[in-house]
Amino acid sequence: MRFLIVIYGFLFCSGMFAQEDIIAKEYFKNGEFEKALLAYQKLHSKNPLNINNTLALVETYQQLKQYPEAQTLLEQTLTQTNYPAFYVELGYNFELQNNNTKAEENYNIAYTSIDANPNYVFSVAKSFQTHSLLDWAIKSYEKAMANNDNLNFNMQLAQIYGEQGDVEKMFVSYTNFLEKNPTYVDEIKRAFSEFLHENGSDPNNVMLRKILLKKIQQQPDLLWNDLLSWLFIQQKEFNKAFAQEKAIYNRQPESLDRIIDLAEITVKDHDLEMATTIYDYIIDTAQDTDTKLEAYYNLLQLKTTQASTKDYYAIKQEYRSLFDTYGQQTQTLQLQIAYAHFLAFTEHSPDQAEQALKHCLSLSLNEQQTAQVKLELADILVLQEKFNEALIYYTQIQRNLKNSTISQEARFRVARTSYFKGDFKWAESQLNILKSSTSQLIANDALELKLLISDNKYEDSTQTALKQYAKADLLAYQNKIPEAITVLDSVLKHHSQEPIAEQALYKQAQLLELQKDYTLAENNYNTLLTSHTNSLLLDDAYFALAQLYNNHLEQPEKAKPLYEYIIFNFTDSIYFVEARKQYRSLRGDTLSE
Repeated sequence: MRFLIVIYGFLFCSGMFAQEDIIAKEYFKNGEFEKALLAYQKLHSKNPLNINNTLALVETYQQLKQYPEAQTLLEQTLTQTNYPAFYVELGYNFELQNNNTKAEENYNIAYTSIDANPNYVFSVAKSFQTHSLLDWAIKSYEKAMANNDNLNFNMQLAQIYGEQGDVEKMFVSYTNFLEKNPTYVDEIKRAFSEFLHENGSDPNNVMLRKILLKKIQQQPDLLWNDLLSWLFIQQKEFNKAFAQEKAIYNRQPESLDRIIDLAEITVKDHDLEMATTIYDYIIDTAQDTDTKLEAYYNLLQLKTTQASTKDYYAIKQEYRSLFDTYGQQTQTLQLQIAYAHFLAFTEHSPDQAEQALKHCLSLSLNEQQTAQVKLELADILVLQEKFNEALIYYTQIQRNLKNSTISQEARFRVARTSYFKGDFKWAESQLNILKSSTSQLIANDALELKLLISDNKYEDSTQTALKQYAKADLLAYQNKIPEAITVLDSVLKHHSQEPIAEQALYKQAQLLELQKDYTLAENNYNTLLTSHTNSLLLDDAYFALAQLYNNHLEQPEKAKPLYEYIIFNFTDSIYFVEARKQYRSLRGDTLSE
């Protein structure tokens, strides 16, 4: 019982001290230094050797310009405890009184204490940094490392050099730290990014590249190749990054994952020529069939996106050659589905595509694979406007793989097919269910289509405008872009005062971009921005127009204010992050800004 009383008493006292400490900090934070002084004096009297309380009391004296009291407290404390960092505090107290001689004298006492015990550097250097005495902090860390080879303060030194703006020393210190701590490479990359630009000729970028190349020459380690590859990727110099990745793979040929990741980066950045080169390398180098087939698949997707009619035969032959080599079996299923998609949507040979997919269904497929084939088959039936037959396949997927992502995708396509048919009521009912889809992408697509229907279905009893717009959507889906543009012209001509007009302007602009009619697309976006100032599509239009100027019309000076407008006026937009990134890139900011 007595033991429990002691424990409860201890916990009660600890709680009281904690509460008093919180109150003191709150007074100090609010600038109520007289009240903070009384609170900290009370805490200090109860525990005079508590370092944090002592430091807080000293800082409170200094805020009140009671420097003699702070000096007396520090000098008394130094007689009671061996904590050299208090000499830094004492020196700083003299500096606040413009007594630089006494300040330097005390700084030096703290600094030389590291000779007696290198571990004193932890508190001493921290105190120097707290008061922005960075040169003293640097000297302290360097002295500790000189006295004890096991200590590594290159990370702290790098951070200080960064604060001082000495970028070269910062880079060197970070790389020196990495030599013994390679697991911190991701943290160091983030630190580097604060001082680097996308422009590879920026002095900081050039400096880091030279440091890393020197490291590779002096002590070959794949760590430096990794960092160099990362640097080249930030600069979008993918050919140079690829050279480093090949060097890494040649010494560690266990996996091509890094090179595959680089290929995906180049695709996202629309450097399709470099992506093609990398996928060719993967195909030539990979030892396992699955990796080769995945590379072939990606390569053929790239070729298809860039193909004109004259290229179709060659692409078909590539698919057929792969099937001759690897067979038309489950291992090549992804390629077979892609081939069917190419036949139907690119070459406009849907009957051949159907035949190819029905052959796939005769293979020994699991439920997920069967659903993938049926999804593509249904899409091709929609392409041919065989809506009811397509709906059967979509419904089979929903029934056989309930609550899966592919089941939710099938439900969305049921809704889209109903929308194409003009059955807006049924489409809307399906879309309402999908708003809470576990797939954010499906949920967003569902919400977008639902809003299109609900915002326009009541404009007239015959729903003429919405039906025309749905027809244009179907034509675009069928890759009949000129015909879709023509139908949207009719919508804009006959329904210019209805809400559907803003949708038609935006949709037509996107299709014009596909046709490379960039000037006409620009006109559409500008009309939407000036004539429909309350449109829900404003952020879409601002971003699309900015991208058009930046990527196609080579007018970045016009893109920049549009990105800026999104940053300040559409903070909740899905384009906010990318707009900020593009704006900062055009402004020449560092990578992390």
